[in-house]
Amino acid sequence: MTKEFFQGNRERLYAGMKENSLLVLFSGVEVRKTNDEFYPFYTNRDFLYLTGLDGKELALLARKDGQGRVAEKAYLLPPDPMAERWTGRRIKPDEAAERSGVTDIGFGADFEGELHKLAASGNYEHLYLDLYRASPADRDEPAHRLLKRAASDYPFLKIENANALIRRLRTIKQPCELEAMRRAEEITCAGITAMMKASKPGMYEYQYKAVFDYALGQYGPQGPGFPSIISAGRNNFCIHYNSYTGQALDGDMVLNDVGAWYDNLMTDVSRGWPCNGKYNERQRLLYQCALATSNHMFETIRPGMPMGSVDGEIRRYNAQLLKDAGVLDDVKNIGRYMWHGGAHHVGFDVHDVVEAPEVVAPGMVFCVDVGIYHEEWGIGFRLEDNCLVTETGCENLSAATPRTIEAIEDTMRQSFVAFS
Repeated sequence: MTKEFFQGNRERLYAGMKENSLLVLFSGVEVRKTNDEFYPFYTNRDFLYLTGLDGKELALLARKDGQGRVAEKAYLLPPDPMAERWTGRRIKPDEAAERSGVTDIGFGADFEGELHKLAASGNYEHLYLDLYRASPADRDEPAHRLLKRAASDYPFLKIENANALIRRLRTIKQPCELEAMRRAEEITCAGITAMMKASKPGMYEYQYKAVFDYALGQYGPQGPGFPSIISAGRNNFCIHYNSYTGQALDGDMVLNDVGAWYDNLMTDVSRGWPCNGKYNERQRLLYQCALATSNHMFETIRPGMPMGSVDGEIRRYNAQLLKDAGVLDDVKNIGRYMWHGGAHHVGFDVHDVVEAPEVVAPGMVFCVDVGIYHEEWGIGFRLEDNCLVTETGCENLSAATPRTIEAIEDTMRQSFVAFS
């Protein structure tokens, strides 16, 4: 992504803000793991989408006056040779300006005083904060802590949720985002095909993961875009499994739900295959139902289709196929074998935080996810691809990753030598 991308995102955000408004965004803070150790830091995706600045304890303060003019300032951690010796080099003002397009750069120690001066000036009526929570039980982020302080220190400011505006921006992907996603799809394909080629009875889940991570590591340092789901046998019936301790026994299906990222854009791809490289009769039957359903969706999805119908059509079509195959007694009982939704948006997050759209529109990217879990047969897998909506229909961005029975079995006949 270039600075023009981030500048454009901010300009569109500012255009949606009311006049006489302040906007404060934070990159986030580290979360302590234990003693003097922290979990790996993960920059707030909205902050990254708007600034391109990747690091802890950064902030953006913008103000929009009554004539619609906007001034903005980014705040960084100050240079600290001793701290940088331990935890790495900090971004410098000139680098932050070149990356983000924000020309006014300061340091975090000045942020509180400058915010107070603006908020107390009487020139502003609104304060925009990114107040997203995935769950009410989530810990407070810096924006939520500022919200509580603003209630007592600046009760005259009306709080506005910037997250609603940002979600709207992130719903439609721009050309440079799609270019990055295509590259991420190529890397993901390399990782999945490496696992297919290495697969054999007796292989442990952590060995599959090691093969995937090794393959992605040949393309750069970012690695998986989210914790990989790689399971075998009975573990396939835990939808978000990540223990990697199981062993694929002869005849077991291997399930993976994985994705690389490139330039901070993610993919989310699932494939299921028999560890021995040959689908048995029941595996073949269920996989063909999933594949036919997926193909049907890529022939059906187009602009104007109700977004809610994507998941509904996946379930309806797959239910009918399973009933016709004698697997399902009644299409109304599809929940017996389909346990989760069939579509979610992908982008800066693997479950992208976007405005829930009423209809499908060009530029959207979401998953077509067909999961079948037949516990009595011991077969569980999902077939998940990334769908780009075009002006006239849609495109399967992950189509190059082997997805038919013939392509998967052919890939698995090839050898893969890891760590050579």
